[in-house]
Amino acid sequence: MSTTEYRKDPAVIAQLTPDQYAVTQTDATEPAFRNEFWDNHDDGIYVDVVSGEPLFSSRDKFDSGSGWPSFTRPIEPAHIVNKEDRSFWMKRTEVRSANGDSHLGHLFDDGPVADGGLRYCINSAALRFVPVDELEAQGYGDYRSQFATKEA
Repeated sequence: MSTTEYRKDPAVIAQLTPDQYAVTQTDATEPAFRNEFWDNHDDGIYVDVVSGEPLFSSRDKFDSGSGWPSFTRPIEPAHIVNKEDRSFWMKRTEVRSANGDSHLGHLFDDGPVADGGLRYCINSAALRFVPVDELEAQGYGDYRSQFATKEA
């Protein structure tokens, strides 16, 4: 949608909190139910904390009961990279941001069937939330139309 260039910026990485750094740069996982966005119900979009690239919309967020923010689909599929993850003696699909190369979380096939059956289980520490009322001001105005209210 946008012509903005998203990239991994060393200056931004240097400003990350210890939790943000551990998750995005060393593939850590934050604690379930003790993270910023697992229970956020506000309208807006979630962007990569490192690159700023748009990743998920609140319109695709659902309560999976896992304790992490869960989404049925990415807002921009080109901004997501799936990689095989064989850590912890299991095979999983890791989710990373395409331009920031941030570890985001994992992809599972136990999401809502009516919405495609996928669950993007994402660490809050990898995300920055942009409320719908701040989309234009923060350069994400192209996504405002997703939140237009329907008039009766």
